[in-house]
Order: sequence, then C-alpha cells, then structure tokens
Amino acid sequence: MELSFKLNDFEGPLDLLLHLIDKNKADIMDIPIAVITDQYMEYLEQIREERLENMSEFLVMAATLLDIKSRMLLPPEKNEEGEEIDPRDELVAQLLEYKMYKYMSYDLKDREAEAGKSLYREEHLPREVKSYRPPVDPEKLLGDLTLERLNAIFTEVMKRQADRMDPIRSGFGRIEKESVDTKQVMHNVTDRIMKRRKCTFRSLLTMKKGKMYVVVTFLTVLELMKMGRIGVEQEGTFGEILITAKDKSEWNTEFDEQEAEGGMESFD
Repeated sequence: MELSFKLNDFEGPLDLLLHLIDKNKADIMDIPIAVITDQYMEYLEQIREERLENMSEFLVMAATLLDIKSRMLLPPEKNEEGEEIDPRDELVAQLLEYKMYKYMSYDLKDREAEAGKSLYREEHLPREVKSYRPPVDPEKLLGDLTLERLNAIFTEVMKRQADRMDPIRSGFGRIEKESVDTKQVMHNVTDRIMKRRKCTFRSLLTMKKGKMYVVVTFLTVLELMKMGRIGVEQEGTFGEILITAKDKSEWNTEFDEQEAEGGMESFD
C-alpha cells in the first residue's frame, strides 16, 4: 500500500503514528504493528535528508516499533497472574495520552479565537452612583436581638474575661522602686536622737513611710550602738524600745579615729 505524506504535518513520532492508524482505519487498542511499522519506516526514508534535526525522536520510536514487532513474533509473555502481556500496551497508553492532550489543545485554541472576538465596554459610572450605599434597616441588622439578649451576651463575655484572670496575681499592685537618700535618712535619724537625747524606736520609724526607710533607720540605730553613741533599753518582751543618746565622753574612740582618717562617714 502506497501512502503519501506531507512532511511538515507531523509534530513528532506519536503524531505520525496516530496519522498512520487513522489512514489504515485501525483500532488504536489493537494496532496492526507490522503494517504500521513498515509505513513508519517508509516515512523515515523520506525525511532522512530533509529533517535531520528531528530524526533522533523518530529513530527512537522506530526502534520501539521494531522491538514490539519482534516480541509479537515470539510466544506471548505472562504476568504473575498468568495473564498474557501485550507488547503494545505501553505504546497504546502513550498514544491515548498524546491524543487527549492534542484535542485539548484544539479546544483551547478555539476558545482563544472566540475570546479574541469579544469586546468589553469599560465601566463608566458617575461618582454619586459608585458611592451610593443602601440605607441600613435596624430591624434587619439586629434581627431577633433584644436589649435583654444583648445584656446576657455582655455578661457572658465579662464572665469569660474574669475567668481568664489569675485571682492571685490580679491583686498585685504596681511595683515601684522606692527612692530613698540613705545618707540623708541616717543624718536625720542621728540628728533627732542627739537633739532629743531620748526617744522611742517607734517614733523614729514613723518619721517617714516606706520599707526602705525602715531598713535604713534600723541599720542606723545598729551603727550608732556599735559606735557607742546611743544606748538601747527594753523593759520587757514586745515592750517599747527606748533609745538614749550618750555623752561624747562615752563614745567609742576607735570610731572617732577612723572618722578623723576619713575611713567612714560622720553622723554629726
């Protein structure tokens, strides 16, 4: 059977195979491999010198066809289930897939051509029309909501917020650093004792508020006791602590010598 070819019609070997199958009016699922192979090789003879740049693809398919043709001459192979393996199955799957994508490309091309014929008028609306918004209907907006229902929702939300709070940490106040001039406090406490000669420890602590002030006052009293400048008495357990200033002759001379040498701050 002689066939004539238009050499520029085929985009690849699969395209040529589909053309040959259609020309022979063969079933793609039952390809007459011997006939198709002979016609395929005849086509290669025609394009050998005219389309050398694409010959590699066609030669690979030619080798595949020859391999399938030779395998069909041998006893059929069987798979693990004992069924015969058709050497054409893989080629048929490739042809079906190629045919599907080929016709899909035709459909997309038609859609592109149809879309090119469509023209759309640009939107042109007055500013007043664009900015128009339909009025809000309160009844549709609220629906079945009532003041009682809104209050219940609000109460529920507030209760959830309260449940999230740590009952212990939420009671903490803001921590702020106390600003205390240590030297000034020591000077004031010492001056008060020396001027009054007698006072209670409680009266010194109430001169100013703050934990740092209490600590500095307590340390000042201890320092004055060590220097021998005051005496401390307490009548009984949990009784009032009485502080008495001593005469200068009773002071610890060791601390006086350190003050003279500049070894420590003076309380005078």
